Amino acid sequence: MKKILLLLIIAFYCAGALAQTAEGFSKFTTAQNRKKFYNDLINHSITQNLSLPLNDETEENWQDAFSAIELLNYLPPSMQPAVKTAVDNMERRSVYFQQSLVEMLYANQYFKFQHPVSRLMSTTSNAKIFAMCAEYLLRSDTSKKIMADIKKTATKKPILFTGENNMTIMLELFRRMDNLSKKNSFLNNTQLKNLLSKNFLYGNVIVYSIQRKNRDYPGIVIVKDSTGNFVKNNDGEIFYVPQLARSLSNFPAYLSNGNTPQGIFRMYGFGSSKNQFIGPTDNLQLSMPYETSLMHFLKDSSITDTTWSKKWYSRLLPSTLKNYEPFYETLYASEAGRTEIIAHGTAVDPAFYKGQVYYPYTPTAGCLCTKEIWDAEGKRIFSDEQKLADAVKKAGGANGYLIVLELDDSQKIVLVEEILPYLK
Repeated sequence: MKKILLLLIIAFYCAGALAQTAEGFSKFTTAQNRKKFYNDLINHSITQNLSLPLNDETEENWQDAFSAIELLNYLPPSMQPAVKTAVDNMERRSVYFQQSLVEMLYANQYFKFQHPVSRLMSTTSNAKIFAMCAEYLLRSDTSKKIMADIKKTATKKPILFTGENNMTIMLELFRRMDNLSKKNSFLNNTQLKNLLSKNFLYGNVIVYSIQRKNRDYPGIVIVKDSTGNFVKNNDGEIFYVPQLARSLSNFPAYLSNGNTPQGIFRMYGFGSSKNQFIGPTDNLQLSMPYETSLMHFLKDSSITDTTWSKKWYSRLLPSTLKNYEPFYETLYASEAGRTEIIAHGTAVDPAFYKGQVYYPYTPTAGCLCTKEIWDAEGKRIFSDEQKLADAVKKAGGANGYLIVLELDDSQKIVLVEEILPYLK
């Protein structure tokens, strides 16, 4: 098997590469290793790989380049003709190549390839590729005509709806288009109060990740203990730290590597990763509905049913939210095949994202991420992730639930002052 850097990047937050020797140290974050990693991505993953002829034997090399471009948010002008070559040839390439290329184009906002992406959408028999192409087109045009064209094309291809995962992907695409034509619906005051109330999921530690619709803007995370009280700092103020719920791709939550889904996650312990991108700080282990059993997710040993449904999931929701569709994103995303979303820190160099709205926070492959700072020697000198882990321990431990909720579509970071009135 060809050993390429793609394995390093595409496993973003999934499998380790450089070992961490202590909780407060990361070899990956030393100035020397950060410089070497960046230069390797530019010189080898991007420049060298995109200089190869595109054929069956070199597809993996080109995918490696797309992953590096996405990670760095960088494409030198000299390499742009190579991207056009990839786009011109993508209908003849593998599904993996198509997925990697369309994700990179979407992530880096290269939206000038409407016609070739539209052609790929028309010819593919793969539901995920179809949905990715549709989302790419919808980023530039949300008119009724384009949505009607997408639906018409999809309904002519019944194979796209074959299989549970494919059916879910297509239904989520259709649901997204229906929502795009309406005014955004967000939690009302009563629903927010119910979610943040003392009695909601009483007896469990609850972590709330409070976000904007536009995930470019960091949210905040707060913690409620098993008796329904919110964790406070030593000064008596409500504990919170900023948290980013944006993925590198910025795809909708139902697609692989998309933004963190809204809704309920089962929290079931702490982890300490050897993955160089995550770093060694304690992270919160999470699962979505289809990743685990009903018994585990609902914390009910009497359940014998093994088949997930909306009805089972809704058992955890207050009555005012049972018909609130956005809160079922974790259910649908996991049914569509998304896995391995956790809440963690970061050892990724924030300098990759200078100039972005979310800088100095680092996007992920769809996880929840807090800010950490490492010095030139690889020593951790600041960690919101450690603060979060300590707050969860103070609340009673990581055995309960994590709730991701979107406040509204304001184009600004979330401030704790917006939440305080609901905590009274």
